Amino acid sequence: MWPYICQFVEKLFRETIEPAVKETHAHLSTFCFTKIDMGDKPLRINGVKVYTENVDKRQIIMDLQISFVGNTEIDVDIKRYYCKAGIKSIQIHGVLRVVMEPLLGEMPLIGALSLFFLKKPLLDINWAGLTNILDIPGLHGFSDSLIQDIICSYLVLPNRVTVPLVSEMELAKLRFPVPKGVLRIHFLEAQDLEGKDKFLGGLIMGKSDPYGVLQIGNQLFQSKTVKQTLNPKWNEVYEALVYEHSGEHLEIELFDEDPDKDDFLGSLMIDLTELHKHQRVDEWFELEEAPTGKLHLKLEWLSLFSSPEKLDQVLRSVRADRSLANEGLSSALLVVYLDSAKNLPSAKKNISEPSPYVQFTVGHKTIESKVRYKTKEPLWEDCFSFLVHNPNRQELEVEVKDGKHKSTLGNLTVPLSSLLSEEDMTLTQCFPLKNSGPSSTVKLKMALRILSLEKNVFSDLPSAVQVRKSSLPQPATASSLRPSVSDSLLPTTPQHPTKSSTFTLHHEDGEPYSASPCCSTSNLSTCISGSQKLLRHKESTPSLASDISLPIATLELQQRLRQLQNGSGLGQFPLGEVQLTVRHSSQRNKLIVVVHACRNLIAFTKDSSDPFIRLYLLPDKSRTGRRRTSTMKKTLNPVYDQTFEFSVSMVELHRRTLDVAVKNGGSIPFKHKGLLGKVNFFSSFFLV
Repeated sequence: MWPYICQFVEKLFRETIEPAVKETHAHLSTFCFTKIDMGDKPLRINGVKVYTENVDKRQIIMDLQISFVGNTEIDVDIKRYYCKAGIKSIQIHGVLRVVMEPLLGEMPLIGALSLFFLKKPLLDINWAGLTNILDIPGLHGFSDSLIQDIICSYLVLPNRVTVPLVSEMELAKLRFPVPKGVLRIHFLEAQDLEGKDKFLGGLIMGKSDPYGVLQIGNQLFQSKTVKQTLNPKWNEVYEALVYEHSGEHLEIELFDEDPDKDDFLGSLMIDLTELHKHQRVDEWFELEEAPTGKLHLKLEWLSLFSSPEKLDQVLRSVRADRSLANEGLSSALLVVYLDSAKNLPSAKKNISEPSPYVQFTVGHKTIESKVRYKTKEPLWEDCFSFLVHNPNRQELEVEVKDGKHKSTLGNLTVPLSSLLSEEDMTLTQCFPLKNSGPSSTVKLKMALRILSLEKNVFSDLPSAVQVRKSSLPQPATASSLRPSVSDSLLPTTPQHPTKSSTFTLHHEDGEPYSASPCCSTSNLSTCISGSQKLLRHKESTPSLASDISLPIATLELQQRLRQLQNGSGLGQFPLGEVQLTVRHSSQRNKLIVVVHACRNLIAFTKDSSDPFIRLYLLPDKSRTGRRRTSTMKKTLNPVYDQTFEFSVSMVELHRRTLDVAVKNGGSIPFKHKGLLGKVNFFSSFFLV
């Protein structure tokens, strides 16, 4: 299909993107594409996941792990400034969600496709002559990273691409995506954070100035900074729209604010699928990727109700918790679908066609639509969402403006209380515009939804998830945790470019129980490193359980081993084995890791585990450097057969270590999460 996809992309660039770029700025009026070649390397799909739980039976939801490393050549010319630039290659890696709905009882069985990324994909563009374009007047504020962020924003929820497969399909219904729910995050306090501020050259440990960064999809929140404390209290509340709870996560990172570079204090990642089941969680969570610290959160999953019966009750509850600064808490969600406008007036008296866009305002929040250039009858087909504090008192302000002259083309005001009496609290109507032409209208579809917990889960009883208090011995010192590799087992001469081996999972004492390679060209003995906690992390590492390098995970694993010893006794491989194939492609500068399977893992709960495997190529422990398999339910012998790639040159490979951890997926209660075992092995083992 790749040649035909390339034809479609070229048509898209010339017929859609090029005219749009010309209209965005007067300095770009002579912009044109002189060459569009997507290359001969097609996009690859490295894995497919199909959801079978918590989905509507009238839809199919798939996640595609896509990878595109293209020898793309795209050249542009701005003749007015004699400016030539282009793109020499593009890389994009991420998880693309494909939703097929509704399912039909006749061919083609699927009404339409919707495509989007749940979170921002990894995008890398190799520019040629970018500085030439950025020197053009009006474009000085742009940069490589800003351009990439703009591109990614069009690909991530709530933005989506909808492709109808049936001509009579009502496309507006598909392009009216209502969130699955709203997550209310009470970001309360933290305790025992690591002190990052040091004095007298590090001889005296000080405190920190902590703040938090929270992210769901492309929604980002940042807390205030609390000065000079290891036990900060924020007491802040955030509300985030959740369009797909399956596969999405709440990611939290804590930092110490510094004048030069902020220090990382720990991170946390919570599965929204499990949170959706629990509805409400009020817990202390142990921080990951940090030697100490815990975070107090109260999380509430607010479902959407299409009848006004619960509104009074919700309004009372919103106003109740004034101690938590609840003035801005929301009682409802407003979703607005902007369809089109007709008979708009000219931008200036009979001089030129307008370039209209629409500005929506509810309370203090204002959102603007895209600009439609040189038309009196624009078609937008775009959707916007607003969190509403009190629909009885608030209203939606709509203003149509001209993008070129910034003048008003018309406006209207819709009281949100009028939606409460509509059927299903939904209204579709062509509204006449005020201060506009005699027959100027804008077509809108609006839906109001009440936000409330689906069931009464409030209780004065202690929560099911308790803070772990360490009553176990202190962990071993770093010197006793250093790598110990048996020289007699090191390979002398690599024989083949691919090694498929079964590695024994290890205890924290650094000594392997044994090594039993399978289908291997050389014997490998690997161990773990206790010095990993000294690595610097600036990005969240979204693992579901603490790393073995952290004291709490280490001690819990030791405790489970002692429990096994007190039982029937340990076998030859007490923590089980993992089978991997590792090779390096010098042509592509890629380290390829195939995770085949595990066997004889320990049971995390009474009789089984929910194992998944997490990979890092150390010292990179950033969010983008993390690879993770799917979770296999209730098995001690999972089979994955999943392939992962790391971008690394042969020269750099000498300084890297592959870090493999087998973890238990579990659910929201952290007593069902944790580490099952770990393997570290060094680049010399797989250099070929």
